[in-house]
Amino acid sequence: AASRRAKMAAAEERVVGAAPAGYTALAVKFGERQRSPHCLLVKEHQVREGAGTTHPPRRTLFVLNVPPYCSPDSLSRLFARCGCVRSVDICEKPGEKKEKLTSKFFNCKTVTGFQVAYVVFRKPAGVQAAKALSQEGPLLISTESHPVKTGISKWIASYAASVVDQEELKAEVDAYMQDYDKKIAEEEAKAAKEEGVPDEEGWVKVTRKGRKPGLPRTEAANLRVLEREKRKRARKELLNFYAWQHRETKREHIAQLRKKFEEDKQRIALMRAQRKFRPY
Repeated sequence: AASRRAKMAAAEERVVGAAPAGYTALAVKFGERQRSPHCLLVKEHQVREGAGTTHPPRRTLFVLNVPPYCSPDSLSRLFARCGCVRSVDICEKPGEKKEKLTSKFFNCKTVTGFQVAYVVFRKPAGVQAAKALSQEGPLLISTESHPVKTGISKWIASYAASVVDQEELKAEVDAYMQDYDKKIAEEEAKAAKEEGVPDEEGWVKVTRKGRKPGLPRTEAANLRVLEREKRKRARKELLNFYAWQHRETKREHIAQLRKKFEEDKQRIALMRAQRKFRPY
C-alpha cells in the first residue's frame, strides 16, 4: 500500500511538472476513486490593448485541456475557492467567439472532445490564486455534494432533456415568426421609402420591385422572352426591299389568284349541276 501511494504521488508530481512554458499545470481527478490525475493547463489571459472582449485581461484565467465531462458549473465550483467567479465560457478552440444561444431547441451544437475555457473572476487576485492551486493536491470534479452524472443516470438525463415540450416549442416558433415578419415589414417599408431617391452621389438604387419587377430566372420565362424577341424581329424585317422579294411576292399573289379562280369554277359547276325546276 505504501509503495502504491508513493507511485501515485510520483505520477502526480510528473503531471504537475509537465506544464509547457507560460502555463501552470493543475492536477484534477474525476472522483476520489480515480488513481491517475488529469492535467489542466492554466495561465492569465492576455489580449491586445483596445481589443473589445468579454474576457477582460488580468481577471480572466485561460484553461486548456478541459475534459468533456467538465461542465461550466464544475469549473466554477473548482475555482470558487480562489475568489468570486463572474462567468465561465467553454469553447471548442482558443479565440472562438461563443454565440449567445437564442433558442432552446435549435442550433444546439454538441461539442465532443477536449476544449478550452475562459474563467472570469471578479478581482485580479483570483487569477493568481488559481495558479497557486498547483501546490495543492488534485482537485475533484465530481464530489458527493456535486456529483457528475455518468452511465445510466447520464443517459436517462439526456433522454429526458431530449423530450420536447410541444407547447414551449410552439411558443418559441410563434415568437420567432412574429419577429421575422416584423423585420421583413420594416425592410419593405425602408425600401419603399428609399425607392427612386438618389444617394449622395446621385445614383438611384434599382430593385426588383417597382413598375417593372425583374423576371424570374426560370426556363418558361426564358422561353417567353425568346419568343417575344422573335416576333419583334419578324415585325421589324423589311418587306419588298430587294428585287427578288418583289418577284417572289408577285409570283405568290398570282398563284393565290389562280387557286381561287379554280375553286370558284368548281363551286359554279356544282351549283349548275344541282339546279332543278321546282314550280311549287
